[in-house]
Amino acid sequence: MQELTIVKVGGKVVEEAESLASLLRDFSSIKGPKILVHGGGRSATTMAQRLGVETKMVEGRRITDTAMLEVVTMVYGGLVNKSIVAGLQAHQQNALGMTGADMNIIRSKKRAKGTIDYGFVGDIEAVDAKGLSELLSAGAVPVIAPLTHDGQGQLLNTNADTMASAVATAMSEQYRVTLVFCFELPGVLLDINDHESVVELITPEKYRQLKMDGVVADGMIPKLDNSFAALHQGVAQIRITNTQGLAGGANSGTVLKL
Repeated sequence: MQELTIVKVGGKVVEEAESLASLLRDFSSIKGPKILVHGGGRSATTMAQRLGVETKMVEGRRITDTAMLEVVTMVYGGLVNKSIVAGLQAHQQNALGMTGADMNIIRSKKRAKGTIDYGFVGDIEAVDAKGLSELLSAGAVPVIAPLTHDGQGQLLNTNADTMASAVATAMSEQYRVTLVFCFELPGVLLDINDHESVVELITPEKYRQLKMDGVVADGMIPKLDNSFAALHQGVAQIRITNTQGLAGGANSGTVLKL
């Protein structure tokens, strides 16, 4: 089975020139077929402020009304996506910028209203693994922005971590997939102030212990929950690391295994 690397990157990594340059260099060094899924929430918040659009967040999740959907479409599908694509082209990577709507790659349904109305937020229903495979076979490097569509003409803001996990799961039927979550830190840390305290391996048992001890908390919990779900659905390996860890081999950062 051919190896496929899927990298999800977000936070400061894609929004600061120095870390973006490091990402472009280290992602380009990965051998074989690869896909990049990116976020860009801070850039969207900054642009919204410039345009006078109020940012509303509930438990770290963005409320996407009509005005905010216009902002995230501009920022995610435009500025951030095309900046990454242009940067990868400078590294001789045949990058193709896209959203879930392009080629009907990722289709979602609008999240139902509950106690909170998240607005135009999508929950993923289908990933076209065949379409992505055809792009990879043609030598393209898909760069996917965190936007999907409902098949009825409506764009939807969609969590980039969830998109990366869904793509990795779908592609695992045809490839041996390694999913890498790339952010500012070198991995999951025992001590947030000590970048040398990387937890090298997390199993489900170890994960339960880390949660009980409060080492893993807040935004890291849904990231790891998604990760273990993806492992159960066929993804071969998941790593959490920084840009330097992309080029550091299969065991750099924190490795998640069942």
